[in-house]
Amino acid sequence: QVQLAESGGGLVQAGGSLRLSCVPSGSIFRFNIMGWYRQAPGKQRELVARIGSSGSTSYGDSVKGRFTISRDNAKNTLYLQMSGLKSQDTGVYYCYAETRRDDYWGQGTQVTVSS
Repeated sequence: QVQLAESGGGLVQAGGSLRLSCVPSGSIFRFNIMGWYRQAPGKQRELVARIGSSGSTSYGDSVKGRFTISRDNAKNTLYLQMSGLKSQDTGVYYCYAETRRDDYWGQGTQVTVSS
Protein backbone atom coordinates (compact mmCIF):
# COMPACT_ATOMS: atom_id res chain seq x y z
CA GLN A 1 0.00 0.00 0.00
CA VAL A 2 1.39 3.38 -1.03
CA GLN A 3 1.62 6.08 1.60
CA LEU A 4 2.06 9.78 0.92
CA ALA A 5 3.54 11.84 3.75
CA GLU A 6 2.82 15.57 3.60
CA SER A 7 4.57 18.26 5.61
CA GLY A 8 5.06 22.00 5.64
CA GLY A 9 1.63 23.28 6.53
CA GLY A 10 1.07 25.88 9.21
CA LEU A 11 -0.16 29.33 10.05
CA VAL A 12 1.00 32.24 7.92
CA GLN A 13 -0.05 35.84 7.43
CA ALA A 14 -1.67 36.99 4.22
CA GLY A 15 0.97 37.76 1.63
CA GLY A 16 3.37 35.22 3.09
CA SER A 17 4.80 32.00 1.72
CA LEU A 18 4.87 28.31 2.57
CA ARG A 19 6.33 25.25 0.93
CA LEU A 20 4.58 21.92 1.18
CA SER A 21 6.38 18.63 0.69
CA CYS A 22 5.08 15.16 -0.10
CA VAL A 23 7.22 12.05 0.17
CA PRO A 24 5.79 8.78 -1.14
CA SER A 25 6.66 5.38 0.21
CA GLY A 26 8.66 3.69 -2.52
CA SER A 27 9.94 5.33 -5.67
CA ILE A 28 8.40 8.50 -7.06
CA PHE A 29 9.05 7.15 -10.56
CA ARG A 30 6.07 4.81 -10.34
CA PHE A 31 3.63 7.73 -10.51
CA ASN A 32 2.44 9.15 -13.82
CA ILE A 33 0.83 12.14 -12.20
CA MET A 34 1.24 13.77 -8.81
CA GLY A 35 -0.51 16.78 -7.44
CA TRP A 36 -2.03 18.81 -4.68
CA TYR A 37 -5.68 19.29 -3.87
CA ARG A 38 -7.22 21.33 -1.08
CA GLN A 39 -10.46 21.41 0.83
CA ALA A 40 -11.75 24.42 2.69
CA PRO A 41 -14.38 24.09 5.43
CA GLY A 42 -17.79 23.51 3.92
CA LYS A 43 -16.43 23.26 0.38
CA GLN A 44 -15.58 20.48 -2.02
CA ARG A 45 -12.05 19.31 -2.60
CA GLU A 46 -10.49 21.21 -5.50
CA LEU A 47 -7.42 20.92 -7.68
CA VAL A 48 -4.51 23.16 -6.76
CA ALA A 49 -1.81 21.84 -9.10
CA ARG A 50 -0.74 18.70 -10.94
CA ILE A 51 2.50 17.59 -12.53
CA GLY A 52 3.15 14.75 -14.92
CA SER A 53 6.18 12.51 -15.13
CA SER A 54 7.36 14.59 -18.11
CA GLY A 55 7.23 17.74 -16.01
CA SER A 56 4.10 19.20 -17.57
CA THR A 57 2.03 21.17 -15.06
CA SER A 58 -1.48 22.48 -14.63
CA TYR A 59 -2.95 24.78 -11.99
CA GLY A 60 -6.30 25.75 -10.59
CA ASP A 61 -7.34 29.20 -11.77
CA SER A 62 -7.26 30.68 -8.28
CA VAL A 63 -3.57 29.88 -7.73
CA LYS A 64 -2.06 30.55 -11.15
CA GLY A 65 0.91 32.88 -10.90
CA ARG A 66 1.21 32.40 -7.14
CA PHE A 67 1.86 28.69 -6.61
CA THR A 68 4.48 26.46 -8.22
CA ILE A 69 4.45 22.68 -8.23
CA SER A 70 7.67 20.75 -8.71
CA ARG A 71 8.88 17.22 -8.49
CA ASP A 72 12.43 16.35 -7.40
CA ASN A 73 13.01 12.79 -8.49
CA ALA A 74 16.46 12.65 -6.86
CA LYS A 75 14.94 13.52 -3.48
CA ASN A 76 11.82 11.46 -4.11
CA THR A 77 9.73 14.48 -3.15
CA LEU A 78 6.86 16.53 -4.54
CA TYR A 79 6.72 20.22 -3.60
CA LEU A 80 4.21 23.01 -3.68
CA GLN A 81 5.69 26.48 -3.29
CA MET A 82 2.96 28.90 -2.27
CA SER A 83 3.48 32.65 -2.40
CA GLY A 84 1.20 35.63 -2.06
CA LEU A 85 -1.05 33.62 0.21
CA LYS A 86 -4.60 34.82 0.75
CA SER A 87 -7.19 33.97 3.37
CA GLN A 88 -9.05 32.08 0.64
CA ASP A 89 -6.12 29.65 0.44
CA THR A 90 -6.92 28.33 3.92
CA GLY A 91 -7.74 24.65 3.98
CA VAL A 92 -6.40 21.14 4.22
CA TYR A 93 -3.95 20.37 1.45
CA TYR A 94 -3.75 16.79 0.19
CA CYS A 95 -1.00 15.16 -1.79
CA TYR A 96 -2.21 12.97 -4.66
CA ALA A 97 -0.44 10.38 -6.76
CA GLU A 98 -1.65 8.31 -9.69
CA THR A 99 -0.39 5.20 -11.45
CA ARG A 100 -2.05 3.59 -14.47
CA ARG A 101 -4.07 1.40 -12.16
CA ASP A 102 -4.61 3.25 -8.89
CA ASP A 103 -4.64 6.62 -7.22
CA TYR A 104 -3.53 7.52 -3.72
CA TRP A 105 -4.11 10.30 -1.22
CA GLY A 106 -2.16 11.60 1.73
CA GLN A 107 -3.69 12.42 5.10
CA GLY A 108 -3.53 16.16 4.49
CA THR A 109 -1.74 19.10 6.03
CA GLN A 110 -3.49 22.19 7.34
CA VAL A 111 -2.69 25.60 5.87
CA THR A 112 -4.18 28.61 7.63
CA VAL A 113 -3.75 32.11 6.26
CA SER A 114 -4.59 34.94 8.62
CA SER A 115 -5.74 38.26 7.20
